[in-house]
Amino acid sequence: MSLTTTQFIKDYRAAALTLFADQLENLSVRQQYAALAFVVKGYYATDWAKTKADYDARQQKQLYYFSIEFMPGQLLGSNLLNLGIKTVVEAGLHRLTLDPATLYAAEGDPGLGNGGLGRLASAFLDAMASVGMAGNGNGIRYQYGLFEQRFVDGYQVELPDDWLRDPYMWETRKENRAVIVKFGGQVELRPRRNGSLQAIYHNAEDVLAVPYDIAMVGYHTKRVNTLRLWAAEPVPGRAHNLAEKSRVTEITQILYPDDSNTTGRELRLRQEYFFVSAGVQSIITHFKRQHEDLHLLPQFVAIHINDTHPAMAVLELMRILLDEEQMTWDEAWAITVATLSYTNHTLMTEALESWPEPMFAGLLPRLYQVAQEVDRRFRATYTKRYGELLVNRAAPLGDGQLRMAYLAVIGSHAVNGVAKLHSELLKDSVLKDLYTLFPARFNNKTNGITPRRWVQLADQPLADLLDQTLGQDWRRDPRQLEQLRAKATTPQFLTALHAAKRQNKVALAAVIQATLGLTVNPDAIFDVQIKRLHAYKRQLLHVFGILEAYRALKAGEDRPARVHVFGAKAAPSYRYAKAVIKLINAVADLVNHDPDVAGRLQVAFLPNYGVTLAEHIIPAADISEQISLAGTEASGTSNMKLMATGALTLATLDGANIEMRAAAGPASMAMFGLTAEEVAQKQRDHSYNARAVYEADPVLHAVVDMLTDGSIPGIASEGPEIVTELLDYNDTYFVLADFQSYVTASRQLDQLWQAPAEWGKRVVENLAASGQFSADFTVQRYGREVWNVLPEHPVD
Repeated sequence: MSLTTTQFIKDYRAAALTLFADQLENLSVRQQYAALAFVVKGYYATDWAKTKADYDARQQKQLYYFSIEFMPGQLLGSNLLNLGIKTVVEAGLHRLTLDPATLYAAEGDPGLGNGGLGRLASAFLDAMASVGMAGNGNGIRYQYGLFEQRFVDGYQVELPDDWLRDPYMWETRKENRAVIVKFGGQVELRPRRNGSLQAIYHNAEDVLAVPYDIAMVGYHTKRVNTLRLWAAEPVPGRAHNLAEKSRVTEITQILYPDDSNTTGRELRLRQEYFFVSAGVQSIITHFKRQHEDLHLLPQFVAIHINDTHPAMAVLELMRILLDEEQMTWDEAWAITVATLSYTNHTLMTEALESWPEPMFAGLLPRLYQVAQEVDRRFRATYTKRYGELLVNRAAPLGDGQLRMAYLAVIGSHAVNGVAKLHSELLKDSVLKDLYTLFPARFNNKTNGITPRRWVQLADQPLADLLDQTLGQDWRRDPRQLEQLRAKATTPQFLTALHAAKRQNKVALAAVIQATLGLTVNPDAIFDVQIKRLHAYKRQLLHVFGILEAYRALKAGEDRPARVHVFGAKAAPSYRYAKAVIKLINAVADLVNHDPDVAGRLQVAFLPNYGVTLAEHIIPAADISEQISLAGTEASGTSNMKLMATGALTLATLDGANIEMRAAAGPASMAMFGLTAEEVAQKQRDHSYNARAVYEADPVLHAVVDMLTDGSIPGIASEGPEIVTELLDYNDTYFVLADFQSYVTASRQLDQLWQAPAEWGKRVVENLAASGQFSADFTVQRYGREVWNVLPEHPVD
């Protein structure tokens, strides 16, 4: 958009007066931020309205991306960048003697997600708007996020993440689009004259689903899509006491309630049906305003199931078509399958969501009836051809459970994994039987990230250098970064690249100092692992690497200085993961206070990891640790973000690491560890003996013993618990098996660090290859090959 600094200042002052009846200079920082956000919202409001009207006028097919998580991060800087007015607005703020960084920091981080799943969903929405695709998000407006993480004596403590304490400036309440969602009661099926069945509800609980819309602003496209989040409210006049109101509002109160008990699992189920039902109802209502024939739905609507949480979309769409539109089963099923598609995000059977049939039937009686019929017809269709054994394994109902991943595959026309290895392993393992039945449905769509946020916004020093070196075309088409390969051995460019990285490291050092009171050396290697705390992601292996280095330094070895930076949350009920958090913090206390390794080895575990903290950490990283056991990480996205800002990857051959290595070159990463095939073979033949590995390697033996011999104070219970998992339960995720090769690869990076020109060359190779992992390209592949929703501004 066209905007002058003078006009912006005028608009900003007017907004301050309108919102707060006071002059801008008299407002608090929070109020100044709110006024600024109000102005920016006004700048895109017309485009937002025009985008929606244009989709309707052109009868554009639209994609609706259903996800239980979205992690958009702070939107002020992103919206300014995408509108093309960031420089103008910041100049205006400086003229008003206001600091842009202070105003950016005043924005909260929306508590709508936990990790890569939610960030991917938000990246896709940003990308769709930026390439001109008609794409919408559908999720939950949680009152409280996952939790605010603090460390008390090294232990994780969870506090409420009250991210809506202050008004969220980017949302717009749309109570005129509210719908009713029904739970419980009994459902009576009465025959209609046309042969269909009418569903009559008795004693059902009605909940009002109220949408809050957030604009997803495209990068210089004037396209503004919508993320719709649903809040649960009592139907006016229906809830008569506080307990009834509380039962309703708790549905959207907190992300991922503790599901270690029946009450928590029921709440999770209510959450999932709530946002799925509200979303599907909203889509059908909108469709019927434009079209009369619902048989045309797949021509104008695509609904995507992001992981298993929204898999009830299969049953809910069937319910509406059968009960409300009076279609036959075959008509409704054909429409459902043609409309829905599904992304699987896990290779772990235990993570494939399922619900006990009695719980599901009690809470969602009509959907259970539909699920029973899906199961009956599935068995009738495939048993004769494929045999009862295979069909029993693949059916949506089995072992007293409704198996949501299986339902999603059966009810979708396309199913994908999120990296080449992951997609192949899905066919060979967790979805093998369904692949046998529906081979044409399976495809791969490797994940992507948004370089706009991670480079253009979060890494200003690198972005400026890229502008000086390449011009600005890379901002629109990140594959232009391939031109950097010509600079891989240019001393002047490598010097400037190093200076940009050091500037980011100084900035992160300031964050570490302010947060932890720890002074770190910005000239050390910054070795980073940032992701959800889970055993398969193997933060424990990283800790063992730190302890190996600690012992070596104490013994007099000379190694380059390293600062190890962690960011991770553990699920509140995940005892083992919380034990690892305590271990990391105990190791940090040990090494950070030992004068023998002062300035040579430090550990910083920054609490409350999220998008905004990641924007500080990622640009400062020299080493990116992507060390999950091969065959367990579906794709990863932190690996791509760190690659895009110039970190070298220390990695197993897992997830998208394989594709990143192929793109950048075989020497671009430090690879180690068992392959997925080797791991699978050891699991099949039970040939892995963790205790034998421990006994055979004196260095490993000594490191493991540190957890129980008093070398690390403060882990009297956690140390033995971890060692028991490793030695008595045979090291489920092969930490000990990969230890030696991990240390060897890490030491190779030490040696490379001492050859700055060679280190710089490999950084450039990674930067040059990173552009192809932009989410802009990923969503275009989905659009062309799965959704049939095409980009209007393709980046080809």
